Amino acid sequence: MDEIRFIAATGSLGSGVAEDWLTMALAHKPHFIAADAGTTDAGAFFLGSGKTAYTRSALKRDLEIVLQAAQKVKVPVLIGSSGTAGADVHVELMLELAGEIAAEHAMRLKVATIFSEQDKDYLTRLHGEERIRALYAAPEIDSGTFRRSTRVVGMMGVEPLQEALKENVDLILAGRCSDPALYAAMPIMLGFPEGLAWHAGKVAECGTQACTQPGRGVLCGTVRRDEFIIRACADSPCTPQSIAAHSLYENGDPYLHKEASGMLDLSQAQYFEAENQGVRVTGSLFAPAEQYTVKLEGAALAGYQSIVIGGVRDPYIIRQLDDWLGKIEQSTHASVAQLLGDQLKPGDYSLTFHIYGRNAIMGKLEPVAAVPPHEVGIVLEATAPTQEFATAIAKFARQPLLHQTIPEWRGSITGFACLHNPAEIERGPVWRFNLNHVAVPRTKAEMFRTRIQQVGATA
Repeated sequence: MDEIRFIAATGSLGSGVAEDWLTMALAHKPHFIAADAGTTDAGAFFLGSGKTAYTRSALKRDLEIVLQAAQKVKVPVLIGSSGTAGADVHVELMLELAGEIAAEHAMRLKVATIFSEQDKDYLTRLHGEERIRALYAAPEIDSGTFRRSTRVVGMMGVEPLQEALKENVDLILAGRCSDPALYAAMPIMLGFPEGLAWHAGKVAECGTQACTQPGRGVLCGTVRRDEFIIRACADSPCTPQSIAAHSLYENGDPYLHKEASGMLDLSQAQYFEAENQGVRVTGSLFAPAEQYTVKLEGAALAGYQSIVIGGVRDPYIIRQLDDWLGKIEQSTHASVAQLLGDQLKPGDYSLTFHIYGRNAIMGKLEPVAAVPPHEVGIVLEATAPTQEFATAIAKFARQPLLHQTIPEWRGSITGFACLHNPAEIERGPVWRFNLNHVAVPRTKAEMFRTRIQQVGATA
């Protein structure tokens, strides 16, 4: 075999697969179709809650389009980071959708589900054996961190995907997964250069974001022994610049990209125009790791949250905004101590102000902080062990927000305008990421579990 061809159906399953472009791309005669379905960009909520960033109907629509296309050309479909966070509940949801689609279209699918959620006792043992290692700026952890986590997933590389492909499955539904691994697994399994395979996957995994303008369409990739080629079947083309730029995307180092099994090295990569608006890439390298590691992602319940949204336009208040908010914060803490002091201690809850119109996005890094705004939006965020406590704290803060005095005004003032009535909005449970670590398993297979089954009308 001289080349492996693939289609990247979308960079985010559920965001909308372009069915017309995908149908046209089948002329590429792919060996597989893949789509990433998750990310930590969406935050810890989806890992903690087990919910999905996209609606069930949107996920089903996209999966249906991709499966129907794959069935026309009889190639497997690989879905990674199922259901946003790749926890077991997300994989099971995608399997349920696949079963519904198969039944509705009289398909009979052989499905591999690969589970990446980690057993907490197993992780605790690894920690005790010093087989959990911190990455840069990782939070401190102890032996109880894993049991306090709602869920922990491990990010798989190509190995579990390759084992599933060997079973000649029609569909792989993987838990948390390295995005490029979806596209690198088959080429590497069939002996193609790892550097080219990983780099092709790195470019393809976000779909048309690698084009000059992100939009509707799909990407077609071809991995060969000495190069790979990416072409857009989309509203916007790929260029050497757009492919090179996307090769730098989402990574701290522009040339070195770490994976479970090694390091993708792009320092020697070169980008050329190819026929039919394609981009040809050569020189991508891969250095195998001395020790196989699996990145861990964990979500811990941070508490329950209530917020108050409003704004201030008074120039006198804006000039002394930090001092004004500091007095409101002191007043709120005093109310909590007076009315809930026997139930809540200062370290049990948090009160945060987000100031939009002044440093809300960049914080201390804001380069034009000296320019006074004419109005600001303020989001007060109260986080506590229960929803009742969080709402009570938000209610305590509402009154001083409305009427906290300043020296320039005499008597009672109202300096804050609430956006909603009632002012307090209950957000429910909130989660935070509590791990930025890697595990060192004894074998490459022990952290992932694969189940193979038939789904469909005749299963």
